[in-house]
Amino acid sequence: MHVHHHAYPGDVHRIYRMTFASVYPHYVTKVERKGRTVAELHEVIEWLTGFDEAALQAQIASENTFEQFFDDADLNPNVSKITGVICGVRVEEIEEPLMQKIRYLDKLVDELAKGKAMQKVLRAA
Repeated sequence: MHVHHHAYPGDVHRIYRMTFASVYPHYVTKVERKGRTVAELHEVIEWLTGFDEAALQAQIASENTFEQFFDDADLNPNVSKITGVICGVRVEEIEEPLMQKIRYLDKLVDELAKGKAMQKVLRAA
């Protein structure tokens, strides 16, 4: 099987191998710096993935890669409402399914950090 590396950035596979546990503290730092809480961060993660507190702690403890993390997740049916640009890329146009899920998470955390109302972040409004 040929993998065409030019089709997307070469760091894609590196990101897939990263553990959720290694990135999670950065999310915490990012939202707390902007006056949001870990509870709000967890609410956002639960909305996206279906992981309650216990399941989330298990994901962190297990050192699961992002691939495993999203394999275990029960993705919110409203994820298509997550649109806009993160890391210079329009999330709704990302073709790699796993990459798109990771960017969904990045985008939600970003919106939380930017002070968006919770119901807006959770695509309820």
